[in-house]
Amino acid sequence: MPTATATTQPTILVVEDDDIVRMLIVDVLEELEYQVLEADGCEQALDFLEDASQSIALMMTDVGLPIMDGRALAIEARRKRPGLPILFASGYAESIDVPGDMAVIGKPFSVDQLRDKIKRILS
Repeated sequence: MPTATATTQPTILVVEDDDIVRMLIVDVLEELEYQVLEADGCEQALDFLEDASQSIALMMTDVGLPIMDGRALAIEARRKRPGLPILFASGYAESIDVPGDMAVIGKPFSVDQLRDKIKRILS
């Protein structure tokens, strides 16, 4: 049975097509005591976003996804969940153009950088 602390932690949807990178991000977020949903691409992410019973506090997505890139996914996510905080992760963070109400973190990032960025976004 989950503890009250576990069920009150924000849920982060992680969208990353690279299995190893996704696994590492999920492990770090779980260590930071967030609830995590994993999507290996846009289709799976959209399924999570369409599930109205699923609470999602933040979507963290890679920019370079197959089929639909992270920016297009963010637009679709906002159609389904207006105001959803979006965090892009990219190896080219300095060259990404994203709307002002969305955030970017450069790959590779440290556990501390990720923790601090998410805390700022969710506060």
